[in-house]
Amino acid sequence: MHRLWLIFAQTVTVAVAILFVLTTLKPEWLPGRPAPVTVREVTPAAGDDERPSGAASYREAARAALPAVVHIYTTQEVRRKRHPLLDDPVFRHFFGERPDNAPQPAAGLGSGVLVSSDGYILTNFHVIEAARDIQVSLNDGHTYKAKIIGSDPESDLAVLQIKADKLPAVTFGQMDNLRVGDVVLAIGNPFGVGQTVTMGIVSALGRSHLGINTFENFIQTDAAINPGNSGGALVDVNGHLVGINTAIYSRTGGSLGIGFAIPVSSAKHIMEQIIQFGAVTRGWIGVEAQEITPELAESFGLPDNDGALIAGVVRGSPADQAGIRPGDILLSVEGKAVKDPQGMLDLIAGLRPEERASFRLRRENKPLDLQVKVGKRPALRSEQE
Repeated sequence: MHRLWLIFAQTVTVAVAILFVLTTLKPEWLPGRPAPVTVREVTPAAGDDERPSGAASYREAARAALPAVVHIYTTQEVRRKRHPLLDDPVFRHFFGERPDNAPQPAAGLGSGVLVSSDGYILTNFHVIEAARDIQVSLNDGHTYKAKIIGSDPESDLAVLQIKADKLPAVTFGQMDNLRVGDVVLAIGNPFGVGQTVTMGIVSALGRSHLGINTFENFIQTDAAINPGNSGGALVDVNGHLVGINTAIYSRTGGSLGIGFAIPVSSAKHIMEQIIQFGAVTRGWIGVEAQEITPELAESFGLPDNDGALIAGVVRGSPADQAGIRPGDILLSVEGKAVKDPQGMLDLIAGLRPEERASFRLRRENKPLDLQVKVGKRPALRSEQE
């Protein structure tokens, strides 16, 4: 009996030892235990700079452009509209005089783009409109007080400057190289959450007739643009600036995939005028134009609906002095065809004041060529003036 007990004890000891070895070294041999999953992993790189960038990554574009995009914080004075009851003597008798239109402080935020190392910043006019104090925060956390160099409400652009040196300026891209379908990145400070990069494509070029600005030639993109992105950068896959984010089409206030940016070519031209002269100078002749619809063309007996119908002429204006009359159809300016009233506005705005320009018109179905001495376009008055 004692011998049998020794054999049993030795057998159990050997079995436990075998089970321990299998559990430790070959667990897959044991029944009911799934084999470990073998996965493929990327070999860890020594540092981030040595990590290979995939074809779908835009990290280098973001890295190049991010330091040049700034956050803009403004303090504004907003005047409330006078309520009609405040003019009622009975109401005033019971409730007394009310400070109906006293300035009310309001905070605003937006974005901007450093365009030079000595502190010039390009942004939207509506970001700094009516601002009494403007603070600019850089990507590295430094904050500076900014002053307004000049603005252009009709294109919704403004130029600021901060006192700092050796700032990370953006590199300007070329609009001639931009095509529908190109990948673009929108960089800004949406809703004040901090610097954000979104990605999309160029959905369309030359968007106009949107009623956003007087002069419109927008890049349309589906890169997410939200409140706070205004004035920020739209860059290409190389991190080069191609537009200034300006507006969105939205039913909710958030991005619906239809955003608009001012092309860098227009922004650069306007910025240079503001920095050099403090304002933008455009040509003006003093006419009001109307689009020629097929119905109008038929009623006037016109061969086509090309050009812009002159609906009104300002008395004493350059157009009036040159002999342009209501009912004339403007066909071209300096040899460039006029397609519609917006095209006419752009062509005339590009003329230099005090110079003479050739205008081709159609009057009573007969061509007419006139020389017009171009005037200076009056500044757009603010609604608060």
